[in-house]
Amino acid sequence: MEKKPDWLKVRYNQEAVDEVAELMRDLKLNTVCKEANCPNLGECYRKHTSTFMILGSVCTRNCRFCNVTTGKPLPPDPEEPMNVARAAKKLGLHHVVLTCSTRDDLPDGGAEQFAKTVRAIREVCPGTTVETLISDMKGNHDALDCVLSSHPDVLNHNVETVRELQKAVRPQADYERSLGVLRYCKGKDPTVLTKTGFMVGLGETDEQIDRLLDDVLAIGCDILTIGQYLQPSPQHYPLARYATPEDFARYKELALRKGFRHVASAPLARSSYKAWEALEDVHDLY
Repeated sequence: MEKKPDWLKVRYNQEAVDEVAELMRDLKLNTVCKEANCPNLGECYRKHTSTFMILGSVCTRNCRFCNVTTGKPLPPDPEEPMNVARAAKKLGLHHVVLTCSTRDDLPDGGAEQFAKTVRAIREVCPGTTVETLISDMKGNHDALDCVLSSHPDVLNHNVETVRELQKAVRPQADYERSLGVLRYCKGKDPTVLTKTGFMVGLGETDEQIDRLLDDVLAIGCDILTIGQYLQPSPQHYPLARYATPEDFARYKELALRKGFRHVASAPLARSSYKAWEALEDVHDLY
């Protein structure tokens, strides 16, 4: 595996990490920060922010880029929505990101749990904005309607990589289905901001990235994140390259020139990294 460049090396305060982790344990909650081994864990925990991972820490899919555990998940926890809301209040969050493990075992893909959690946050933390980072829910429109009925401020679903690498990187997902999820949600509720993200370093070309940007923009996507793929282990999808900070600056310039309303493009950018700043930026434009 290629040596990690200096711009991808991070340090963080373990005390701040432990403090937030203890709160999550007390409320029986998961964070994608920990489960996906996010490199920004230290920075976000230091600011008392995190992305809540609802519906358990076990995923029914086995995407080759992802560090989340695959297996048979437990049933949804009925206390989870209110526990997330309580944690958000205790942390003083003004913007909450909710994501999930993919739950193909549930008829609605976990949509009802998303909606209940959004509503609990609204009840306990009035004025707090909420972003839902959902799975594709198999493209089920009834499930997507359920999530949208809770009126999240941002509806996020990641395409993850270019069309040409989808089957190798996320074999149980589908590029067109992911585009369809974003297209449907924007059409159903034009007031919701839609967001997606993808990784570089998997073997994609600049031409393929350019086509991905056009595909996503054509369905009305507002916010885009671009980050570096970090191979979790030798068993995961092989790393092809480390893109440079200059590469990310070029991707950002291209995406903004094409018409995206906000672009976060950096080696350590992740789907929910600085999500509040993205929301503020879009609102400031309009």
